[in-house]
Amino acid sequence: MGAGHYHPLYREGSSAVHCTPVEVKIVCAIVTVLAIVATPREMFWPFALYAAALMCLWRYANVPLRWILPRMVIELPFVLLAVLLPFAEGGARVSVLGASLSEPGLYAAWGIVAKGTLGVATSLTFAATTHSRDLPLGLTRLRVPALITTILVLMLRYIDLLAGEATRMRNARLSRGDSPRVIHQVGATARGVGGLFLRSYERGERVHLSMASRGFTGSIPDMAGIAGVAAPADSRSWATGLIPAYFAVAIALGAWVVS
Repeated sequence: MGAGHYHPLYREGSSAVHCTPVEVKIVCAIVTVLAIVATPREMFWPFALYAAALMCLWRYANVPLRWILPRMVIELPFVLLAVLLPFAEGGARVSVLGASLSEPGLYAAWGIVAKGTLGVATSLTFAATTHSRDLPLGLTRLRVPALITTILVLMLRYIDLLAGEATRMRNARLSRGDSPRVIHQVGATARGVGGLFLRSYERGERVHLSMASRGFTGSIPDMAGIAGVAAPADSRSWATGLIPAYFAVAIALGAWVVS
């Protein structure tokens, strides 16, 4: 990937979280999310502890709350779905502000909102402290199949290029009098999408041939020792980097014991 590739979710920093080897952060994020998902939704205090731990981590990594909050709107569709569950679910009913709501639906809505919010916040924390160019190397060190890693590399490298191409095609249509809001222009929009797909496919073939001609075998080499590439994680890095995951697992186990 090019050194100048821009990652909109990455926040430059020099904290210990930023400097943690990427493979450790991948495992830590996955384990943390799994612990959050495994927490009983009927419990409330574990989710408060998860949120407090994330806020402490943001402060430690110099990631301000005002940077995190606008990027969490991605979960809005799930929140809207959760709002409907207390009205649509069956089971025992409870009265809340004069409205008859389903008790299982309330718990389901709470579980979706709490776990979804914490999961998105954990993912954003990982993205804010991990550059996209380091992610393929971390996956390779974790023995992720080479095909998956290669697909991820190409996706991260070319998704911005495809988005820019789509914008240029749209601007070209608008400059010629196209109005995307008019029904009869749906055909032109669909043809534009088809054209973008063909261009993407052809670009993918050219990139594959170019990589193959340079000796690419389908796996990302471990480039430790090259300038700008972090060394693989040692035992100390694993022990300290997984502290948030230890904390999350302890909370989930404590919630199940108490319940």
